[in-house]
Amino acid sequence: MKEINVKIQILNNAVGKPEYSSLQASGLDLKAGVKKNIKIKSKDFNIIPTGIIIEIPQGFEAQVRPRSGLAANNGITVLNSPGTIDSDYRGEIKVVLINLGESEFLITPGMRIAQLVISPTYKANISFVKEILSNTKRGKKGFGSTGL
Repeated sequence: MKEINVKIQILNNAVGKPEYSSLQASGLDLKAGVKKNIKIKSKDFNIIPTGIIIEIPQGFEAQVRPRSGLAANNGITVLNSPGTIDSDYRGEIKVVLINLGESEFLITPGMRIAQLVISPTYKANISFVKEILSNTKRGKKGFGSTGL
């Protein structure tokens, strides 16, 4: 596992620091930076602050991803999954959570609400062409064409 340096500023509304839950975890657990409980009704969403600002090196991004336990047990997931945080963003990290479950869900201060994965990024050199020249076996076959 490669390592890079990421700076994290803890804000006044933070309730706990993001941390890796295990030695081999690829994502930092993001926690709800709220001072009081927030209810998310069934089929509704809410923007939850985390109480942190991060500085990611150029050439990397942070991806906000759902926590599998919240999704499997309660139907809570990240609405814009994965959420992308660019290396030049300097605002508070906030997570858009949606409740796809049947019951109202309670976000409590310091609750682990999402994961933050740091990943390299690439800039594409774009060439605009009149047509794509290379052919593949799949060709233009779309959704489900590979047996999914």
